[in-house]
Amino acid sequence: MKRVMVLSLIVIAGSFSMVVSALQGPPAAPTAASLAATKIEKVKENLYIITGSGAENQDTFSGGNTAVFITDAGVTIVDTKLPNWGPTILERIKTVTSKPVTRVINTHTHSDHTGSNAFFAQNVETIVQENTRTNMARMDEFKGNNAFLPKRTYKDTLTLGTGKDQIDLYYFGSGHTNGDTFVVFPALRTMHAGDMFAWRALPYIDVDNGGSAVAHPQTLAKVLAGVRNMDTVIGGHIPVATWNDLKEYQAFSSDFVAWAQAEMKAGKTVDQAAAEFKVPARYKGYTSGVGGFGGPKPNTQAVYDELKK
Repeated sequence: MKRVMVLSLIVIAGSFSMVVSALQGPPAAPTAASLAATKIEKVKENLYIITGSGAENQDTFSGGNTAVFITDAGVTIVDTKLPNWGPTILERIKTVTSKPVTRVINTHTHSDHTGSNAFFAQNVETIVQENTRTNMARMDEFKGNNAFLPKRTYKDTLTLGTGKDQIDLYYFGSGHTNGDTFVVFPALRTMHAGDMFAWRALPYIDVDNGGSAVAHPQTLAKVLAGVRNMDTVIGGHIPVATWNDLKEYQAFSSDFVAWAQAEMKAGKTVDQAAAEFKVPARYKGYTSGVGGFGGPKPNTQAVYDELKK
């Protein structure tokens, strides 16, 4: 089965190992093409990303963008890609610093962002929002392996370090899941948004892990109002973006929810509404969905279901 199909099932089910075990045995090792596509790129001083090549490319996909933040005490990484990518992440880090990895932060529960946690977990501090830890505890790769679950959680905000090494963690509410962390590097005016800004397309709303289509743009609005002095955004699966790009994405998500609400009010079925959806012309470069993730029908269904409650 093609990797993009497997990954679509992963996100829908919320569990990588269960799907892969059923379909094709143990998680596949990185391919030559995916290794070549997964590069380390400088964002700002002491901050890098290890790229994930985008979910739309089945041959080179390695998972979400991994942030690499070099501090005086060691290296903090944000998200650990798919299973079996730990050694590659470490190899890429060694090309820019000899300091050890001392901390892992996960933006949310999905296995293309947490899949290689176990590779690092024995020797580092791991941190997630408290709802994400609950979600992760249900995943096959963490069941019965509490040692690999994040060791530290927070509810709304958490500050790590000071000065140039400071990292601020924020939770603003449901969206992609019910535990999405925004990782802010204040001295560098940069934020990792995870899959709350995965791509320039309709989001994937993981309702099984507490995601909300209606709340998605509302949560992003809280981010834009509550996080100050940012100019750069690391998204879940796209090249490094700007703060204005995030503002545009919030407007795109908000416009979609308003459109879906109007379709429901007009008596359209989910299928009728989804068939009619077109990306507004003002959102240049946007698509309705990426690689089987999200798209008009599941997003419309999520809005309808939430509004019926």
